Amino acid sequence: MSKSLTRAAIAEAIKKSVGISFAGADRMVDAIIEEIAAALERGENVKIAGFGTFLLNDKGPRVGRNPKTGKEAVVAARRVVTFNPSATLRARVAPVLD
Repeated sequence: MSKSLTRAAIAEAIKKSVGISFAGADRMVDAIIEEIAAALERGENVKIAGFGTFLLNDKGPRVGRNPKTGKEAVVAARRVVTFNPSATLRARVAPVLD
């Protein structure tokens, strides 16, 4: 069973590390997430040194296939967000994957 890190857990870690109230830490987490989302909405990539980069990629239209019926359909063009981890993060996570 895999675990997930939640917003509340991040706020709790900030509370303990910085010594602020949970409410203050929660507002801090909200502000960070909001700033990242707003930058992506503006069409900007988001680079966090030592962590990674959130990249916007435009995908063109393509022909796809309904797996249930086998019928072809056009998949519309869309913008997607991808994450590219930094070398530092990759090095920290690599031992877990081995």
